[in-house]
Parts: sequence; C-alpha cells; structure tokens
Amino acid sequence: MARASVKENKTIYQLKREELGLSREKAAELLQYITPERIERIESGKSNVHPDEVMLMAEKYQSPHLCNYYCANECEIGRHYVPEIKTKELSQIVLEMLASLNSMQRKQERLIEITSDGVIEEAEFQDFLTIQKELEKISITVETLQLWAEKNIDHYKELNHLL
Repeated sequence: MARASVKENKTIYQLKREELGLSREKAAELLQYITPERIERIESGKSNVHPDEVMLMAEKYQSPHLCNYYCANECEIGRHYVPEIKTKELSQIVLEMLASLNSMQRKQERLIEITSDGVIEEAEFQDFLTIQKELEKISITVETLQLWAEKNIDHYKELNHLL
C-alpha cells in the first residue's frame, strides 16, 4: 500500500487525488496516458501541468473546478481574465444569484441613462463602475452554478434512472 504524503503545501491536483484515495499508480491507470512519474512532477511543482492533463484530471476525478483553478491561477491569459470560482452549496449559489439580480434590477434604469447616448460622462463613471462590478458578481455566480451543475449532474441522472 502506498504511503500518504506528509507534504504541507500540496497542489490542488495532489489534494484531489488523495481525497479520492488514489495512489499515483492508481491515478495513472485512471488517467491512462499520464504516468505516475509525470503525476509526481506535476504535484511537486517540478513540471507545469498542461491544459490537456488538467482536462483529463477534471473528467476522471469528476472535479470540473480543476479547470477553473488552472485557468485562474496557472494560465498566463486566464490569470488576467478568469476569476477563480469557489465551490459552494446550491442554496448559497441561488441566494447570491437572486441578491445580485435584485440589485441589478434597481440599477437597470441608471445603466440605461448612462449608456443610452453611447458615451460615459465623467459624472456617470462611478455609477457605471458600480454597475459593472454587480454584473461581474452575476457572471461569477453563473459560473459557480455551472461548476456545481457539472459536478452534480451525473449524480442526478443516476437518481432519475433508478426511479
């Protein structure tokens, strides 16, 4: 039996593999073309993980958040443009979505006033930034819901087949 790692600063990839109770050898069998040695180099930080490897781990580990983590933290372009999505319970996601949508409903008229002439005046700029931040919250909440669905959809499909 493989011994458990006592390393303190484990990568998200190692944490997920260990959470599933997989040795590097068993993970390599599951991942098919990624060798145990390659897994060790990725997990130790000796080698950068490649996008195709992350996609395979996300699929085989049933952890779609690994792709978001990679894009938000390891991809040069993604670090600049992709926010990291935190895993949350469905009820929390829905409540955050409703709060953001309600907030935007109140700001909708102001957004129309600001943008209707195609120019954002200096006096309108702060309101526009506030609205833009609220829209970003909505976007992140939608992404969070999408990740939740990707992670849980198979479980619900299985339940429906049993009924």
